[in-house]
Amino acid sequence: MTVTWEDLGWERLAAGVGRCRLPVWDCTAGLVVGAGAALLVDTGSSLGEGARLRARAERLAGHRVTHLALTHPHFDHVFGAAAFAGVEVHGAAGIGAVLARGGQGREALLSDAVAEGLDAGAAEEAADALVRVHREVDGECALDLGDGRRVLLADVGPGHTGQDLAVLVPGDPPVVFCGDLVEESGEPQAGPDAVPSRWPAALDRLLALGGADALYVPGHGAVVDAAFVRSQREALAARFGVSR
Repeated sequence: MTVTWEDLGWERLAAGVGRCRLPVWDCTAGLVVGAGAALLVDTGSSLGEGARLRARAERLAGHRVTHLALTHPHFDHVFGAAAFAGVEVHGAAGIGAVLARGGQGREALLSDAVAEGLDAGAAEEAADALVRVHREVDGECALDLGDGRRVLLADVGPGHTGQDLAVLVPGDPPVVFCGDLVEESGEPQAGPDAVPSRWPAALDRLLALGGADALYVPGHGAVVDAAFVRSQREALAARFGVSR
């Protein structure tokens, strides 16, 4: 019996490309399927959530997840990463230092997770087991997933954090996984690690990456179009007093 994206609670966006919205924090995880390879975008908020994501993604792909892209270092996007042992992990330049064992960044992630309501034991387990980022992207990096499926990873920040990675999947239509540079279900959140003065420019780079006809997949909420991203860019510029 063929399993569809919808059967497993995923939204199909294009051929071999989909996403799901995870419970509690409405965080998005994405999947890009190639021939014998697959890329997962973000991992959820705990080891258990990461393990469930991996099982569903590999069932959809028909083979193992081989690559992982972390859009930014916040607990609801990275705390499931240790469930992906043996997978090549990618992130924006500087993310490794944030996630490093014993570092202030990891402690901040743990504190934030507990403050947001994640069980303290599950948060500590995930923080202790965070995987090493194998490749930090400074600029752009192309991945070949086989059978003509190429994906572009782009360090488009800083903005929402100091390490914002976007994932472009060329096609008809192109699909751009934006992380929390774009949020649809609420106002974009600017925490202590945000760089507000450069956030609008990060969205300019995001729009240049995807183009006018792309589907833009926010870190939280429904899939949006370029007009929504432009509108959010202008709102952020006004909110933070950033001129062009």
